[in-house]
Amino acid sequence: MGQPTLLLADDYPPLIEYATSLLSAEFEIVGAVGDGESAFHAASVLQPDVVVFDISMPVLNGLEAAARLAELDRRPRVVFLTIHDDEDYMNAAFKAGALGYVLKRRLATDLVPAIRAALAGRSFVSPPLSTDGRIRTSAF
Repeated sequence: MGQPTLLLADDYPPLIEYATSLLSAEFEIVGAVGDGESAFHAASVLQPDVVVFDISMPVLNGLEAAARLAELDRRPRVVFLTIHDDEDYMNAAFKAGALGYVLKRRLATDLVPAIRAALAGRSFVSPPLSTDGRIRTSAF
């Protein structure tokens, strides 16, 4: 079996480039898109194991796009990579089907563990939104 496959969705190309450089040793990047609508369509065609979504994207935001993944026969796991250090956004992300919530300022340390956790069916939240690995919210 090959490397797990990822689709990256963020409207900031330098971030896509940086994330790709960090992730490509362990994961196969099957696509990168800049808006939520394109992410939904790419996920339906490419069938990645995990989609890494930004929340704030044009056309369709990441929360809406992630929720739409429920329409697919083979729903990928979802990890959010975002600037929103806020429990309301985090709760909305998990409600949309996410298993991971990573703050962009912690991309280098948290994104790979979040993707690994999602692949294993476990949740992951970047500190300070989590304490001792436990999520600080009652959203679940």
